[in-house]
Amino acid sequence: MRAFPCPNCRRLNHFEVRVCPGCNATLGYDPAVDAFRFLADGATVWRDGDGEVADVVVCANNNDYQICNWLVASDDTTPMCRACRHNRTIPDLSEPSVPPRWGKIEAAKRRLFHTLMKLGLPLETKAEEVPGAQGLAFDFLYDAAAEQAGNPQIYTGHDGGVITLNLIEADDAERERMRHAMGEPYRTLLGHFRHEVGHHYWSRLVETDPAELEAFRAVFGDERIDYAQALQAHYSDDGSKVWTDDFVSFYATSHPWEDFAETFAHYLHIVDVLATAGGFDLSLAPLPGDDAGLEVELDFNPYTADTRALAEAMGPLSFAMNAINRSMGQPDLYPFHLSDAIVAKLDYIHNLAVKARQVAPAGAGPLQGEAVPA
Repeated sequence: MRAFPCPNCRRLNHFEVRVCPGCNATLGYDPAVDAFRFLADGATVWRDGDGEVADVVVCANNNDYQICNWLVASDDTTPMCRACRHNRTIPDLSEPSVPPRWGKIEAAKRRLFHTLMKLGLPLETKAEEVPGAQGLAFDFLYDAAAEQAGNPQIYTGHDGGVITLNLIEADDAERERMRHAMGEPYRTLLGHFRHEVGHHYWSRLVETDPAELEAFRAVFGDERIDYAQALQAHYSDDGSKVWTDDFVSFYATSHPWEDFAETFAHYLHIVDVLATAGGFDLSLAPLPGDDAGLEVELDFNPYTADTRALAEAMGPLSFAMNAINRSMGQPDLYPFHLSDAIVAKLDYIHNLAVKARQVAPAGAGPLQGEAVPA
């Protein structure tokens, strides 16, 4: 996503900031306007960049745990922000290592929700769940067996609209160890969220629609093959299984459900990376002798752009990102290749998101709209 200007001094800030480093103003993100507000007038009111007062309060998770920087309308029926209200279970905070790791998890989850709202995807809570509109909830759990003996009893996953995340995933060293053990080129908290919410949207948008289910099978294959057997075969592979250009990751080869979730996550990766680059007005000029098509102008809204535009911009941008990472002695930031087959799958995800896009409610800010550039 783009960087956000402080409404008091206009300094650009990251999405997670709570106090502007430029002017020391207390900041809060208001999803109704997709912008920061600052606490003004002796910390009595929240104002925007034009000085207008908003009738908002901080999320209850900020009051109770200092864990969130989002704002809520003061007359909202829930004291939780649009991201935190989906929490069903928070971790045991009596363990000293838990609060900072829960903070990392919530920061990643808020980035997920920003993208989902920018895309206009449906976001019912479990309390709002009705037939045909599965709600989304999160369980964040401390796993003593994993922490103390390296023998996890809680597994990150999705079931019936509930995304469970083992808190150990917020331990950078342990997550990197698991990444190497699983042979994954990429493993992050945000990546987990994007993958698991892909499973949610398969259930929410595909499973209950017979026509959509047939369209899904034409692209990803028949999900009725035994899931448990497919995963067992994937993890017991003797090295003979080939990761082809038809799949965005090796894990995507295991089952059509996982292929969809991995591709859904990748769609979110791409739109958010391009929104970030576009927010800084980045572009790549052609180099002398360039015949690889490295020129790109990010003058479009990635949240509404068609798939071909996304793929054509992501190719040269990812090359540049990887070159910068290598200059710092780091592995490639974007260790993926967008083949024609993968772009076709991304196009299915894009079209699914377009069909699901909700009309912005009256009075809502530009977050749900389509006309505002990223």
